[in-house]
Amino acid sequence: MAYQHFKIFKPYGYLSQFTNNQNTRRNKKLLGELHDFPPGTMAIGRLDETSEGLLLLTTNGIISEQVRSKKVEKEYYVQVDGLITAKAVKKLQSGIEISINGRNYTTLPCKVGVLPYPPSFPERGKKIRDERHGPTSWISITLVEGKYRQVRKMTAAVGFPTLRLVRVRIGEETLEKLLPGEMKNVKNFLL
Repeated sequence: MAYQHFKIFKPYGYLSQFTNNQNTRRNKKLLGELHDFPPGTMAIGRLDETSEGLLLLTTNGIISEQVRSKKVEKEYYVQVDGLITAKAVKKLQSGIEISINGRNYTTLPCKVGVLPYPPSFPERGKKIRDERHGPTSWISITLVEGKYRQVRKMTAAVGFPTLRLVRVRIGEETLEKLLPGEMKNVKNFLL
């Protein structure tokens, strides 16, 4: 059996799944609405509904496990509320305590840097906010773990809540010049 692999720019407002398993919220947008994927296609990891960016898809569950391991870096560009400080960046880099499922968890050390200029992503479907609400800044966070809403919890814990979150890299696979909703077939993932 020949496995198939894809990368997609998951748009804002979509769930990282192909079937809706929620009983109370039936009108959610799913990945399968964007393209015709082969049977058995699964998302490798997740991006929550309000996050955007690179999502890898495969028909091979073994590859999925490899990508989700702590050996593969995941890089995010994050727009935060306010002008982030060097002190906050240092806290993020060294690991910070957040709550996961009601339990305290200290994140692993990670790479964090301030982006010198805003990335040139397409406008998001839902407006973030405007300058009247104060300045914002963009940072890059590179993790080897992926707890539920981890990046959002990390930036909030240091006083700079996330306004927009876009995953730009998983291993060596990048978002390239894909636009929201666009998909590309990939021969093999570069991890």
